[in-house]
Amino acid sequence: MAPTQTQRLTRFSHGAGCGCKIGPGRLAEILATVTPATHPDLLVGTETGDDAAVWRLDADRALVATTDFFTPVVDDPRTWGRIAATNAVSDVYAMGARPLFALNIVAWPSEVLPTEMLSEVLAGGADVGRACGFAVIGGHSIDDPEPKYGLAVVGEVHPDRILTNAGLRPGDALVLTKPLGVGIATTAVKAGTASGELLAAAVATMCTPNAAAAAAALAAGSEGCTDVTGFGLLGHLRKMATASGVDAVVEVGTVPLLPGVRELADAGTVPGGTRRNREWVEEVLDIGPGVDETDVVLLADAQTSGGLLFGAEPERAAAAVAELRRQGGQAAVIGRAEPGAGRIRVRR
Repeated sequence: MAPTQTQRLTRFSHGAGCGCKIGPGRLAEILATVTPATHPDLLVGTETGDDAAVWRLDADRALVATTDFFTPVVDDPRTWGRIAATNAVSDVYAMGARPLFALNIVAWPSEVLPTEMLSEVLAGGADVGRACGFAVIGGHSIDDPEPKYGLAVVGEVHPDRILTNAGLRPGDALVLTKPLGVGIATTAVKAGTASGELLAAAVATMCTPNAAAAAAALAAGSEGCTDVTGFGLLGHLRKMATASGVDAVVEVGTVPLLPGVRELADAGTVPGGTRRNREWVEEVLDIGPGVDETDVVLLADAQTSGGLLFGAEPERAAAAVAELRRQGGQAAVIGRAEPGAGRIRVRR
């Protein structure tokens, strides 16, 4: 629509999507001061920093609730709406659940950007709801100098089939279902230096729901799963490894990347959120020979609407990857879980 030609949405954003999250180290300090909620029916709370809360209704049903919103990562409003909604519902899929309905969360500079543009953002969110089989119903909005959009999503899961970030088992192969590099790509978009190929690839991956990835994880018998977003692969893997009581090995040569992001990282196009992630994982990281700093930065890159990271028995993990690739995805086995206590070894 016409306003996008004169008003770049990313101009109003101080950061790039999920890269705007409070850094993982600071967030851990904040949450350490908050007493976790407890209740017999609260099956998953905040203790291990999981993707969503899970509340038991009865022996066969539990509700999954989450919320996510962020600043613009692209200039087309409908595409931004699709990306934000796809990202928000990802937390439900990461728990092995199916989404039921969602509420919009909106912050909008109404004196600067036209309401027609906001209508396009909301239409993008509704597009995702229809595609994924959940309803987007109303929500809440405020006037804000910086535009923000996302969803609060409610889903449903069987209490015995919940995937959590505490479910990795020694011997599990680690599966990543989308390529990394979105944080670097969206930073390049904001700077106006992203190639057309990179922008198209980044938008395609951010707009791909994790429904098929969740189905593949469940079919593979996974018990440990998370989605890779603002804390990067290494940040989310650190949380998983600690919560599961295992060490993790990542083989950098197997990790899928968006086209051109390595060159951008080498040139210094790295978002602040990625650098914070890199610093936070340093204390648990063992870097092997032949692994350079760019490798580690890419593994720490702050993702927006990233893929799922799950563990499964190696043969079943390989079968899950083959099925996801058959469907056109870029899933890969990127490492393994071993006995340990939360360390991450990065190997060439």
